[in-house]
Amino acid sequence: MTGLPILIRTAREDDLTALVALFAADLVGGHGDTAAPDAFPDYLKAFRTIEASFDQILYVAECEGEVVGTFQTMITTSLTGRGSSSMIIEAVQTRSDMRGQGIGALMIEFCIAEAMRRGVRLVQLTSNAVRKDAHRFYERLGFKSSHLGFKMALK
Repeated sequence: MTGLPILIRTAREDDLTALVALFAADLVGGHGDTAAPDAFPDYLKAFRTIEASFDQILYVAECEGEVVGTFQTMITTSLTGRGSSSMIIEAVQTRSDMRGQGIGALMIEFCIAEAMRRGVRLVQLTSNAVRKDAHRFYERLGFKSSHLGFKMALK
């Protein structure tokens, strides 16, 4: 666990450069993220869409004024589970030089507490199949592997 104070807060537009750098540094994710200046308008548009949504929140973990991690939550409601709501945790990233210091656990614990506060019945996330360390991390935090996911890229 890091001895430095970590603040988890809602992301601001001025965090966007640091957030893009986090995603662009992820060589495993395969999302095609880049810090190239011509891509910035795409990230800004997405940020503003998330910011305008009641059911989506983008967060940052901040340490000494620097963004060291990020995650996004989404609340969905379905008829299954007697009309209950679920929280989806997405885009969990910790800056590579800050990994192994408990920041990821703080972010996930924040999500769980927020889900409980909002009265959702289930917290779920997906993780790239090759991220075995991440799978062990999520299992240590109490998550269970329960479903097989499928994706279809359209763009």
